[in-house]
Amino acid sequence: MSTESDTGNHPTAPFTAPPGPGTSSAAYGTALTEVGLGAHAAEVLRTNDMGGWTKAAPLLYPHQWSWDSAFVSIGWAQVDVRRAMTEQERLFEAQWRNGMVPQIVFNSLAGPESYFPDPARWAVEVSPEAPVGVAETSGICQPPVHAIAVARIWEIALGTEAEEDVRTQLRALFPKLLAWHRYLAENRDPSASGLVTTYHPWEGIDNSPRWDGVLGRLEVGEVPAYTRRDVQHVADAGQRPTDAHYDRFLWLLELLKRYRYDDAVIHERYPFLVKDVFFTSVLIMANRALLEIADVVGATQAQRATIQGWIDRARAGVAAATDAASGMAYDVDLGTEAPIQVATFAGMSPLLDAGAPTVQRARARALFDSEDFAGHPDLRWAMLPSTSPREVCFDPRNYWRGPVWPIVNWLYWKGLRDGGDTARAAALREASLDSLRHVGFAEYFDPMTGEALGSAMQSWTAAVALDWLAS
Repeated sequence: MSTESDTGNHPTAPFTAPPGPGTSSAAYGTALTEVGLGAHAAEVLRTNDMGGWTKAAPLLYPHQWSWDSAFVSIGWAQVDVRRAMTEQERLFEAQWRNGMVPQIVFNSLAGPESYFPDPARWAVEVSPEAPVGVAETSGICQPPVHAIAVARIWEIALGTEAEEDVRTQLRALFPKLLAWHRYLAENRDPSASGLVTTYHPWEGIDNSPRWDGVLGRLEVGEVPAYTRRDVQHVADAGQRPTDAHYDRFLWLLELLKRYRYDDAVIHERYPFLVKDVFFTSVLIMANRALLEIADVVGATQAQRATIQGWIDRARAGVAAATDAASGMAYDVDLGTEAPIQVATFAGMSPLLDAGAPTVQRARARALFDSEDFAGHPDLRWAMLPSTSPREVCFDPRNYWRGPVWPIVNWLYWKGLRDGGDTARAAALREASLDSLRHVGFAEYFDPMTGEALGSAMQSWTAAVALDWLAS
């Protein structure tokens, strides 16, 4: 992979782009140790800054991704809190009329050749809810990290000269965050199960083995011809989803267009419907953050009660999806009404909810520490891999099928810390920072060898490094 970067806004100081995948992690670690992890992390954000929003990465991801943008805001808050808020303001300009925050807001300057699938393939103008004329977007969403990010920005702004500016920005953003969470609580959970329904693997965890059973049942129809661009920007295609996966991803997209992205029709006819425990647990964490923001902006008691109701219902949903024998939280395949019993980081989702029942969190902590996950003896660092090394489907180099993702570990670090498990949180933070000193700001890395994988100069990896350093 080339390490050439599109500088967007020119950095304020000379910056040597970190080595890409294929460079030894030891060499990368030496470089980062010499110049300072925090300085490099801030420079990655500046390099990817497009003047109000931030590219997820220079080459592979030249647009604004939803949950990437939320993590990016957390990092920007350590550099410039006003700029951090602007990141979220720009993202929410593309919010759909029904409240959905789209997975991608496309950068019109990048051109259709920059990324696939492009806006023409998504064709969201078929939906009356899409922000046509405002922004070009994809037609699905991603985990709602945004309120978590905004609450963190406010925490950092308190007592600074930016405090009142950020408070004003919060007042304008709060109704949009509320509408976003309402969309997830209602449109994505019409049965009031408490669990958010995922429509597509691209809604966060693309080729996770969590989806294999559902994808395997799909009867794939005619998919218009396409050229993948993701495999052109990584060292080897084995780090990315297979072509068979992509055919299924794109067939689902064709169905979503056919149903005009209508949630009611999708729930009635669509073949990929999964009650997602990880997505739901992130929403619980986000709703807890939204209650903090509600206090800042003077929200009504009715609004607070609504948010608390969403927390209570989601908490019950995750508890109901937790296996009594193993303590693992499992997604539910609505096509079969059966739990998806694959051991991934999602199984410990109760740790994301600091207010989850004590017994439930204790069992999730035991799983976290076990040799199925962070306690596996062959791991380079005691961090959560995306899939348990003991699973047959474990692949240490393939995207969400084994590698470690720093942003996932940030979420679990926050869940542990907020839940009072400060020793575990501190150990995870130290392991994470040590990994980044050696791996750099890669998208993900091999949990056994520490080899950097995926895209280099990944904005959200740099962002969580900045927050861990400040914490």
